[in-house]
Amino acid sequence: MLPAFRRNPDGAGNALATLVRHPALTRAFLGLNVHLLFNSTLPERLRELAILRLAVRCDAAYEWHHHVEMGKQVGLTDAEIDGIRNGTAADEFDRTVLTAVDELEDAHAISPETWAALGAQLDDQQRMDLIFTIGTYRTLAVAFNTFGIQLDNPTAYETR
Repeated sequence: MLPAFRRNPDGAGNALATLVRHPALTRAFLGLNVHLLFNSTLPERLRELAILRLAVRCDAAYEWHHHVEMGKQVGLTDAEIDGIRNGTAADEFDRTVLTAVDELEDAHAISPETWAALGAQLDDQQRMDLIFTIGTYRTLAVAFNTFGIQLDNPTAYETR
């Protein structure tokens, strides 16, 4: 998952350096995480939109820090990223994705109305990848917050 220059304790970053304390769990978990980052049917921009909203909802500084940059790389603008913090978006479908994240956080399910609205642009596999992306990154947020994982570069981004 990491480029060769980061395959070492200093380059891996604080999250992976912590996770590898449990090699079997990390190996199993990274299989899913690699799918969601590199093989998912979900468009990259929507993936990052959902991860960033989840990071805000979970007050997950580490996830926010890393995924702001990743979001920019796949086309999210500074204005869109600011909107994600507040749960707003100019684009109607982006608002639907943010709503899906919020519903999963609040009710632990996506409402039939939001599910149908997602279906206007996403097929069943993409909607499944969306749910698993949100759930997986929620798991990471909870773990990273609990483990107290520090930002690799704390001055780069704020969560709020």
